[in-house]
Amino acid sequence: MNTRTALAFGLSCLLCAGNAVHAQNSTSKPRTRTVCENVTVQDQPKDQHQIAGMAIGAVAGGVLGNQVGGGKGKTLATVAGAVGGGYAGKKIQENQQTKRTHVERRCRQVAY
Repeated sequence: MNTRTALAFGLSCLLCAGNAVHAQNSTSKPRTRTVCENVTVQDQPKDQHQIAGMAIGAVAGGVLGNQVGGGKGKTLATVAGAVGGGYAGKKIQENQQTKRTHVERRCRQVAY
């Protein structure tokens, strides 16, 4: 064998060996790493229907409505104040509950 033939044969054997090693690695377990991130999570409210806010708002609205007018107008103002106050109280409590969050650290395995 001359030098050129031996060199070409040696080079082809190196290329074949590299492919064999690569084929062997492709059947082994995939390599993974852990990726972690901080996630902001909204807390679950204790009073999901905002009953407390509605009740407090209705009482406050009714008391304020009772201060207006006289006779049947006073009764109508009391009822309207209670309804409006109940609605306002519910929305205020709902708004406050959406602000309650905490941060959780979540990790997962990803292949690379």
